Amino acid sequence: MHVKTGDVVQVIAGDDRGKVGKIVKVHTKIGKVLIEGVNVKTKHVKPQSKEEAGQVMQQEYPIHHSNVAHYSEAQKVASRIGHKLNDDGKKVRFLKKTGEVID
Repeated sequence: MHVKTGDVVQVIAGDDRGKVGKIVKVHTKIGKVLIEGVNVKTKHVKPQSKEEAGQVMQQEYPIHHSNVAHYSEAQKVASRIGHKLNDDGKKVRFLKKTGEVID
């Protein structure tokens, strides 16, 4: 997968297109990512006992990783990523449009 937990991404497809957020969790087996503030849905929860009251919760749901692109906060642009070796010989990820090193 081209994203990791903690990456800043922009949604490029779907109802939340254009929103920017940080990845909270990556589900590698199903190929989905959970982004804070994106794909928020309303869920009605029934009470579990007579003393408890029902409630309406706002919850974030995962979206497919192909619907997000890495986002440069400095340049305010979404970009694809590439891989290269830095001066120490360590493999790092970088944004192709800006050349900014991610990690």
